[in-house]
Amino acid sequence: MPLCQALAAAGIELVSTGGTAAALKAAGLPVTSVASVTGAPEILDGRVKTLHPKIHGGILARDTTAHRATCEEHGIAYFDVVIVNLYPFVETVAAPQLLLADAIEQIDIGGPAMIRAAAKNCERVVVVVDPADYPRLIAEVSAATPWLTPATRRELAAKAFAHTAAYDGAIASFLTSVADGEAPASEPVVRSATPGVLSLQGHQLYPLRYGENAHQAAALYKWTSFPVPAEREVLPTVTGAQVLGGKQISYNNVLDLDAALGLVLEFAAPAAVVVKHNNPCGAATLPTLSAAYLAAREADATSAFGGIVALNRVVDDETAALLGETFLECVIAPGFSEGARALLASKKNLRLLEAGGDWLAQASHPGGRQWQVRSIRGGVLLQELDAAMVNLAEARVVTKAVPSEAQRADLQFAWKVAKHVKSNAIVFAAGGVTLAIGAGQMSRVDAVRICERKGAGKLAGAAVASDAFFPFRDGVDVLAGAGAASIVQPGGSVRDEEVIAAANEHGLAMMFTGMRHFRH
Repeated sequence: MPLCQALAAAGIELVSTGGTAAALKAAGLPVTSVASVTGAPEILDGRVKTLHPKIHGGILARDTTAHRATCEEHGIAYFDVVIVNLYPFVETVAAPQLLLADAIEQIDIGGPAMIRAAAKNCERVVVVVDPADYPRLIAEVSAATPWLTPATRRELAAKAFAHTAAYDGAIASFLTSVADGEAPASEPVVRSATPGVLSLQGHQLYPLRYGENAHQAAALYKWTSFPVPAEREVLPTVTGAQVLGGKQISYNNVLDLDAALGLVLEFAAPAAVVVKHNNPCGAATLPTLSAAYLAAREADATSAFGGIVALNRVVDDETAALLGETFLECVIAPGFSEGARALLASKKNLRLLEAGGDWLAQASHPGGRQWQVRSIRGGVLLQELDAAMVNLAEARVVTKAVPSEAQRADLQFAWKVAKHVKSNAIVFAAGGVTLAIGAGQMSRVDAVRICERKGAGKLAGAAVASDAFFPFRDGVDVLAGAGAASIVQPGGSVRDEEVIAAANEHGLAMMFTGMRHFRH
């Protein structure tokens, strides 16, 4: 309403369709109905309102002698500003019990047509599709000087075309996800998990200094449209985080920040994760944030140098002091105390990222549908994000030895970490702290041997998680020799009995989850 008040105060005549016109009249603003302009009533249950030469002619006409003469001949008035809020199609199709007929009625026709016409003619017409631009327009129209430069008009026009493109993409994705094309429009829609047409749109947040290497151009984008509805959109993200000073983050920083964030969100208690080259090199969940960070860092202090840190609590002064002891690239957290920011201000190359959202949602309610897109040459892959997590209280014990409650807690922790380690993945842990991590090996037994070397002398009694089954008993033999006391793995190998026998020989407790967590 403030926008319309400003436009009216500037002497701009307001023209609107039924519902909006009624609201403007109720607010005491002078408004002309579209039907008065066109000389034709709204028909077909409101499907046809603005599709008329006196509307589109007034929008598309250029400021030329010929066009003005034509408009005068046909009684067409020029429109200077077009403001459109499209029917809420995306919100409508997110409903769980959706009728196809209801979805179809929320496909806006006149709105996109006016937006595109105004955007095409941005040389003369201002088009606004985002309420976030209303204050800007109010300020401009209230100013004494001519309002909106050509550059601003073109910017708004580009935004308008992006808006209609995303809208049409959402419609195409929805319609191609309707599983039964023969089902009546009056019955609830049955949708396939993935759409037949994948229409993606992202808004560039900022260009990056370079990609993985200095010779590669890169930029960071945030999704402005996504074809598959997400059940939860409350989690913090790197794209939604505010960078609190420091030099610009890099392409590799973004990948590592996302990896660290994904793991730390698994935990409800204070937790810290240190990531290097897209793999955690240390993780811990302990009663205080400072204790968790110190344990995560010291789990592999050599690898932590130059790492990325994610913390699931506001960073306090004590934790900030510990962060300042080591060279780090970035720290992402829900926030930073004033003292923490002051302590870390001297670290010129350290980037602090403050991310809003519910940092405990994933840990409190595991599962929920989120989506992940990865590019390949010639196309993209779409999959559900791996948000599932088996509660080991419900997992199957397959050995003679039964894990104690303390071992189950360690196994659960190790299992959560292993989910976020590149396959083949092995994680040794105890007391809520990782002791050694073997990542990204072509052979699972080699991942075990890496842990054996990294954790030499400190693995006795440890819990071990393997992201997928052991194909042979050799992995169990090696981890038993390294000091492991309990194991969690998915199971499912043709040699499961051989692996279970090996665990029994070594006196190990072993649990099968029935769910693997490959991470390629």
